[in-house]
Amino acid sequence: MKFTVAILGCGNRGGATYGKLLSEQANFTIAALCDRDGERLHYYGELFSVSAENRFLDEEVFFEKKRADLLVIATMDADHVRQAVKALSLGYDLLLEKPISDRREELEALLAAQKQYGGKVVVCHVLRYAPAFVKTAQLLKAGKIGKLVAIQALEQVAYWHQAHSFVRGNWRSREETAPMILAKCCHDLDLLQYYANSRAESISSVGDLTWFKPENAPEGAAKRCVDCKYADTCPYSAKRIYVDDWKKNGCQPNVWPHIQITSDYPLTEEKLYTAIKEGAYGRCVYFCDNDVVDHQLTEITFENGVKATLTMTAFTAGSGRIMRFFGTLGEIVLNEEEDVVSFKPYGGVREDFRISELAKIDSGHGGGDQGLVDTLYQVLCGQEGETSLDRSVESHLMAICAEESRLKGGTLIRIH
Repeated sequence: MKFTVAILGCGNRGGATYGKLLSEQANFTIAALCDRDGERLHYYGELFSVSAENRFLDEEVFFEKKRADLLVIATMDADHVRQAVKALSLGYDLLLEKPISDRREELEALLAAQKQYGGKVVVCHVLRYAPAFVKTAQLLKAGKIGKLVAIQALEQVAYWHQAHSFVRGNWRSREETAPMILAKCCHDLDLLQYYANSRAESISSVGDLTWFKPENAPEGAAKRCVDCKYADTCPYSAKRIYVDDWKKNGCQPNVWPHIQITSDYPLTEEKLYTAIKEGAYGRCVYFCDNDVVDHQLTEITFENGVKATLTMTAFTAGSGRIMRFFGTLGEIVLNEEEDVVSFKPYGGVREDFRISELAKIDSGHGGGDQGLVDTLYQVLCGQEGETSLDRSVESHLMAICAEESRLKGGTLIRIH
């Protein structure tokens, strides 16, 4: 079977990731695009060979009729449910970027719309399909560590990623997007309830914005990095992150996060300099309009008794997740930073699996992006996928309650 695809939101995920992967699959044809950025719309329209009459700057015009079998929704978080409900009413099946919403009423409205219109909805919890995380699930399901008792998870946001996405970028403002525990950790919360194999019973959480605010700026720091005496020494310098690192890593014409600071593709040093001189990504991290947390610690109790902790922090040199699973007969450690999944049976011989060898597919999220696209095709053909809408809603409820707890100083919150 072959399916036509429309993409709403042609940014990093909609265009550069899912659009590119879908365009390379024989079972999909990209038929329509919609994005508010004309340059970006033109770039991906040409790249995916979408005719000019099927490229839309206006969302309302785009939604005047159904334009494909599948709609990829990769817009800002606050738009997801409104657009998804409209799309389901037109008869689309959906690939829906996460997070879905940070509002219970919107999650319920989307579940009701799916029930009413019957469309398939696959949520982009891509890590469930990444080989390292799949291997961990296989070990747990096989009972290798006996009964699972507890999980310890660390989400290393990394200093530069925090600056890019959550200080200068689209997810910096609590009023404009989901809280950071949902925007950044919806993968982690989804994995925790997946590995625990249970709904969450209760949750508590604490966290703050500690560092990225005016009182922590170095003496004499400028409002923009290109004008600052610390441009070559500050680890958060836009010049270092977007220009120097781009040059150091081979000057690729289209690479994240650099493609997010400008839509003038292909990238050049001049275009990147223009972006940080004039755009939002060139602001000093201490003088932005950000208000989301830069660290958060969460504790979860699941209905089956499994306990979990999740630490999310900006203050790490590198990125990647580190998860430890404690069982009655052994331990599993998934460490993306050290490229290993380790199975440690009590009294037995440790067994290591190299993540780079497990991830034979060269795609984002350790092969998870390609794995999601492969599963999407199977779902469209009638098979059941891992990330159904109701399962995804469970992890979103966990995030909503975690943020409620944080705002109440760590109060224990019941999920259901």
